[in-house]
Amino acid sequence: MPTQIITTDDLREFKTELLDEIKTLLKKSAAVGNKKYLKSAEMMKLLKVSPGTLQTLRINGTLPYTKIGGIIFYDADEIQQVMNENKIHNNF
Repeated sequence: MPTQIITTDDLREFKTELLDEIKTLLKKSAAVGNKKYLKSAEMMKLLKVSPGTLQTLRINGTLPYTKIGGIIFYDADEIQQVMNENKIHNNF
């Protein structure tokens, strides 16, 4: 097995790529705003769905929610769990 020599330029390039990837992940988490609960308008924006679609997802039990007064709240952790449970892996 041949050995590879890692240069300081290689390390700088790796550091730059790693920092860019971390920044991307932080931007994605900032989009949710690290809030515990999201309102309907935030959910529609996050999922890119219409009000009717969001209502359908509530009615058919796909999205868990809490209603206090006339305001509907969605637990961000529960929504993330639903997204993970419904993830589709295509193995070609």
